[in-house]
Amino acid sequence: MKLNRKLRMGMVGGGRGAFIGQVHRMAANLDGKIELVAGCFSSDPEKSRLSGRDFHLDPSRVYGTYEEMARAEAALPPDQRIDFVSIVTRNNTHFAIAKTFLEAGFNVVCDKPLAFSLDEAKKLRKIVRKTGKVFVLTHNYTGYPMVKEAREMVRKGQLGKILKVVVEYPQGYAITALGNKGEGGISNWRMDPNISGVSNCMGDIGTHAENLARFITGLEIDEICAELTTFIPGRPLDDDGNCLIRYKGGAKGILYASQISNGDENNLNIRVYGTKCSLEWHQENPNELIVKEVNKPVLIKRRGNTYLSRIAQQYTRTPFAHPEGFIEAFANIYLAAAEAIADEVSGRKLKKEYDCPTIDDGVIGMAFIETVVKSSKSRSKWTKFPKV
Repeated sequence: MKLNRKLRMGMVGGGRGAFIGQVHRMAANLDGKIELVAGCFSSDPEKSRLSGRDFHLDPSRVYGTYEEMARAEAALPPDQRIDFVSIVTRNNTHFAIAKTFLEAGFNVVCDKPLAFSLDEAKKLRKIVRKTGKVFVLTHNYTGYPMVKEAREMVRKGQLGKILKVVVEYPQGYAITALGNKGEGGISNWRMDPNISGVSNCMGDIGTHAENLARFITGLEIDEICAELTTFIPGRPLDDDGNCLIRYKGGAKGILYASQISNGDENNLNIRVYGTKCSLEWHQENPNELIVKEVNKPVLIKRRGNTYLSRIAQQYTRTPFAHPEGFIEAFANIYLAAAEAIADEVSGRKLKKEYDCPTIDDGVIGMAFIETVVKSSKSRSKWTKFPKV
């Protein structure tokens, strides 16, 4: 990044009471390369105004609608308008908001999943390609240094040929609704198919598991055999899912995502088995990468050490033995996004790849969701992954 100033960030959504909005703001601010200067923080104009006051923004840069925001920011001089917008709203609004800002000339960072449907995702990809703007999707778990180390080991052939991938994302928060009437005190818009789309659990956390497996291994899905279940009565969408996966090239996979796994908190984890050795990583203990090989002691690589790959060291902030976690990993997505956006606003040719998820990852994620749902409903079960 060669700009002699901070990037100017706008935000849509993420106002008072929004957990993920605060996470985005902390992550964007962590490295001192980005400053929040504008936003439409709620569909309620008054809540947006109050949120802007919370964030100490100029009231003239706090908007009542995202359409008003896009028009007003585009009309400002280039040295004042936002450089990019961060979208932290519900699934069914991502497409319209991203389209509006891309066509107004702005780069976009968007929460996942990319859109309400695969059809919307494909349309949005066309807009991104037409405008030439940077589009980053916040699959934040790829930001962990030891996840990047795992990917480097795979790329360098240190695992040999990959035979099997097991990735899990169990949570247990929804179990409290069992035995209670209605939602049991849990308000979850992701259970509304008009807002969330065709899936809740797989759309929300299953996509993180799929993205993590693809990021580390580079494997592409060929076919899926899936079963989705709704254990909590009265809910229209899944709260648990199991997938068998056939990857192109012959590797096999198991992917499980759940919100009713009693006692689990946020236990995303992955095991990758190769002909030479295997890898194991747990999000709840993210500073360690476990390497296992037949007839050899278990090797544990730890974040912050100089024996790690260049990319793993590049995305770490504190020395070894000082743990880093969720916010830092999220910030690594913004750090890579800042590099790409700085190149774009400076008029430099964009590199082929920046180390952050893109519009293509979002399209594949939507294809994954819809293929899982299609397989779960199908009697034949094994369902071909579409070409996207």
